[in-house]
Amino acid sequence: MDVIGYVFIIIAVARILAEIFERLGYPGFLGEISAGLLLGVLLKNLPREEMALLAELGIFFLMIYAGLELTPEEIHLGGRKSLPMYVATYVVMLFLTLPFTNYRFSTDNLIVASILAVASAPIVIRFTRFFGHDFLHVALSYAVISEVGSLVILYLLINFELHHLSYMELFFEFVKDIVFLGTVLGLNYFIGIQHKVWIIRALRRLKSDEAVFGIVMILATSLALISEQIGLHFSIGAFLVGLILHSDLVGTKQYERLYTIISGVTYGIFAPIFFAWRGINFETEFSLEVVYFFVVIYLVRVLLTTVLVWEHDLKTSLARGAGIASFGVLGLLVGEIGYTYGVLSQHMYALASLASIMGIFVSATIGRIISHINNKEM
Repeated sequence: MDVIGYVFIIIAVARILAEIFERLGYPGFLGEISAGLLLGVLLKNLPREEMALLAELGIFFLMIYAGLELTPEEIHLGGRKSLPMYVATYVVMLFLTLPFTNYRFSTDNLIVASILAVASAPIVIRFTRFFGHDFLHVALSYAVISEVGSLVILYLLINFELHHLSYMELFFEFVKDIVFLGTVLGLNYFIGIQHKVWIIRALRRLKSDEAVFGIVMILATSLALISEQIGLHFSIGAFLVGLILHSDLVGTKQYERLYTIISGVTYGIFAPIFFAWRGINFETEFSLEVVYFFVVIYLVRVLLTTVLVWEHDLKTSLARGAGIASFGVLGLLVGEIGYTYGVLSQHMYALASLASIMGIFVSATIGRIISHINNKEM
């Protein structure tokens, strides 16, 4: 079968299961992941290189879309609460993984802790139905910080292990990443002050949506390429483009135009492939140790997050805590890259993979139950 045949099957099955999950009250992407888990067993001889490329386009567009949901100002405001929350969560996850590495700190601990502390932006957006839009900027800020943090930790450790960098060289790599992020956001602030009117007028002159889409793709691929060149994942550059194209810079009408285009391309084509591909590549091991690992990790994380976001109401706080403690498919991506490069052991990769998948389903179930209770009380 040709690649297009596999793409057709994956998108068709993913969309059907997504619709079923939506009717059951769950976010549709859970159906897309389930489709991947099912098709991973049924489909043989998949053209893995071609499908992996399409899945990478999926995370590329998902991160642009996630960036469009936020403004730099919202990240700044939400980050005041979410950054300490991420640091606390990462430290707790780091110590909780010690029993699985003979109580020794290693690349396994550092990477798996970052996976277990992550919240994927695309998933947080879909969980908004459970915790409400008024908390979205905090949840998305946490997702952004945790995703960037996990990718930076991963690539720093890859450089450290594979290229045998000194601690000073490792520090300079970290500084380089910070300078890149600061430069992009600084330029966005400067352009927003000096050239906002010119940008809005220029976009208004573009008659076709194709031209607007082309400009976004040029910007996104440029920053994605720079991200790769300095040792970061390309998705960070894609997210930054979505972030800087906020309505305050390009105007409300042009922002809505961009949002409609990116949303259609993302969730119509590439997102189902990405979520399904993560399900197809899902690898784990089932044992009492793995189940114990997930139960302990999830309970600790959701309770910790609920306490940190407490709003004087158990149901609201629990819904918010479960939304942020949803782990996410980006954790699968980080684990896969770490395992491929040899900085993450197969056993810890399997543990982190199961936690990432099960965390999404359990958080969605908690959110759905709380939403159902709230609807009954109204």
